[in-house]
Amino acid sequence: MSTSLTRRVAFDAAHRYWRADWSDDENRRVFGSWATPNFHSHEYVCDVTVSGEVDSVTGMLIDLGWLDRTLQTEVRDRFDRREINVHVPEFADGLLVPTCENLSRFIAECVQSALGLQVRVTSVRVAEDETISATHQAEEFGAHG
Repeated sequence: MSTSLTRRVAFDAAHRYWRADWSDDENRRVFGSWATPNFHSHEYVCDVTVSGEVDSVTGMLIDLGWLDRTLQTEVRDRFDRREINVHVPEFADGLLVPTCENLSRFIAECVQSALGLQVRVTSVRVAEDETISATHQAEEFGAHG
C-alpha cells in the first residue's frame, strides 16, 4: 500500500510567453499580452506530492529535512527572484515556454531526479495565482501512453 505526502514551496519569479523561433507577430497572435517584451511576475505556489511506503520505525514516508533541502535546491534556488526566460537555462531562448504546464512537468522531473528511487513524485501543482494552476501527474508504473 502506498501513501502520499504533499509539501508546499513558494517562489517569486517573472516570465513571459515567448518562442525565439517565432516572429513577433506570431508570438503576439498565440500568446497575446503575455508575449510582451516586459516580464510580469507572480508569487508562485508549488505543491509537490511524493508517494511510497511509510517506514515502520519512523512512521515517515520520507525524511522531511531531505525533502525540504531538495525543494530548496530544485525549486526555490532555481526560480525564486529570477526572470525564468533569462536565468533558468531550460527556459532560456524560447527552449521551453514558462507556462504553469511546463513548469509543473519540469519541476516534477527535477525533484524526481534529485530524490532517486526511494519515493516517487506523483504530482506537482504550480499556481501563478488563485485563478490559474496546472498539475503534472506522473504516469502509473506500467502505463503506456
